[in-house]
Amino acid sequence: MKEYLSKKINDLPASATLTMAAKARELKNKGIDVIGLSLGEPDFNVPEYIKDAAIEAINNNHNSYTPVDGYLDLKESISGKFKRDNNLDYSTNQIVVSTGAKQSIANAVQALVKPGEEVILLAPFWVSYSAIVLMAEGIPKIINSDINSDFKVNAEEIEKAINDKTKMIIINSPNNPSGSIFNREELNKIASVVKKYQNIFVLSDEIYEHINYGVEHVSFASIEGMYDRTITVNGIAKAFAMTGWRIGYLGAPIWIAKACTKLQGQVTSGANCIAQKATIKALSESPDRINYMIKEFEERKKLIIKLLADIKGFKLNNPDGAFYVFPDISYYFGKDIDGQIINSASDFSMVLLEKAHVATVTGDAFGCPKNIRISYAASKDNIVAVSYTHLTLPTKA
Repeated sequence: MKEYLSKKINDLPASATLTMAAKARELKNKGIDVIGLSLGEPDFNVPEYIKDAAIEAINNNHNSYTPVDGYLDLKESISGKFKRDNNLDYSTNQIVVSTGAKQSIANAVQALVKPGEEVILLAPFWVSYSAIVLMAEGIPKIINSDINSDFKVNAEEIEKAINDKTKMIIINSPNNPSGSIFNREELNKIASVVKKYQNIFVLSDEIYEHINYGVEHVSFASIEGMYDRTITVNGIAKAFAMTGWRIGYLGAPIWIAKACTKLQGQVTSGANCIAQKATIKALSESPDRINYMIKEFEERKKLIIKLLADIKGFKLNNPDGAFYVFPDISYYFGKDIDGQIINSASDFSMVLLEKAHVATVTGDAFGCPKNIRISYAASKDNIVAVSYTHLTLPTKA
């Protein structure tokens, strides 16, 4: 029936993370015990003070359509959060609330990128960036990196990739899937490049801002000369364990915010009313209230690195943020694992699922074909079980 579907849909790749999660669910439905390390979904419950705010909103009968760009009181809270945490002054008419940070990113790309224009993606990059660019009829232009550079692309490499078709650069720090964080000096150098090209904008995806293990977080828009050139995207899913609440937001120059509101008004309109009211509480409180989650993620990171380091063929770095490890597993390429020849990271990830019943995500989806992404948002018990029981796979040279 593909012939009845549009070319845009037929050409659109499926999300690798969601595809792997769906395959894991299929095995679970067959009674197979699968350890899911594919999704970036914290296993914590939503903090009680946030749930209380949601219950209060329900009891106060907040049940009507919301403004397309979000409740004013929520946008005031977001404005305060930007000032408190990021030293950014975004007024409420520069802020757009959406149904998740993914929609915020899609809105900005659709609003700015014209057919045939290029968007620079720094590999590894979140799996949906390239698809979002393609849906806008833009061209993803990928700059590669690997574990030897701590998965960072430098300013010189970015400048080499720029041409007269370049419209946008997407920066994700802390990074999904690598956990790497650009420091202030590195971002200043990238900003120095952007300043040379007046028609280029930067989308700074900062969804993992608070999942940070003692490294300074720098918002790209806070760098001198970048405020009017940057769309800052954030949300509540990761740091507040609110993945299913689907609230994201962006801060941008007024004309970009208006364009995003115009687009969203013809697609989803306003985000969920109860989730918005709960988000006011989440963002108004000190980030210190979620430190217990960050400390636990850091302990899990230390544990999984220690355990994976004992597995032959896993090349690891020590990520500064997010809740993933992104090992280079190219040692296994050309080798036989339980009758399966491993020719790619996709092969390796699939063997882990089918033979070891562990769900991970291939690095192919992130622009790094030698790696796989393993989420440690799961419990310590799951991490230990995976490392000792499932990932110790037999190999034949």
